[in-house]
Amino acid sequence: MSKKVLILSGSPRKGGNSDLLCDEFMRGAKESGNEAEKVRVAEKKIGYCRACYYCRQSGGECAIKDDMAEVLQKMIDADVIVLASPVYFYSVDAQLKTVLDRTVARWLEVRDKEFYYIVTMADEETGSAETTLACFRGYADCVQGAKEMGVIYGAGVYEKGRVAGTPAMRQAYEMGKSVR
Repeated sequence: MSKKVLILSGSPRKGGNSDLLCDEFMRGAKESGNEAEKVRVAEKKIGYCRACYYCRQSGGECAIKDDMAEVLQKMIDADVIVLASPVYFYSVDAQLKTVLDRTVARWLEVRDKEFYYIVTMADEETGSAETTLACFRGYADCVQGAKEMGVIYGAGVYEKGRVAGTPAMRQAYEMGKSVR
């Protein structure tokens, strides 16, 4: 049975390193017969959560009218969620963090997901990604029935496109292909 794979590319750069790894993951997932979609978060209009809790009184509808309702529905409908971000000061970038925060409107409906994480960084040491991964894992800890399935590190890749030709590209493809 094929799975619905949603890839949330937090990279602000189209064709950036984490974005390229997302493409490879998607290619592998599709070749395995899965339905896969990549959402470039930076291309969506998504405002910050204001903690107004309008969503509590409105059945999960958010007071902010933007693209998040569509993205959140895709997250709810997915079997697999891939979270991808470059490391910014040892953490997840603002674009993807905003999406994670905005799931509060319907967060109990995001359940039983397989999670994969893609992290890219200028540093050669993967330890610089630990806080970013902690953010991803913290989100998944709030998702009932969440399972971590794998992590892809693109280390030592600062310049746009630098990840091309690295082992991380093959790893992303293979990990995507392993989705069943």
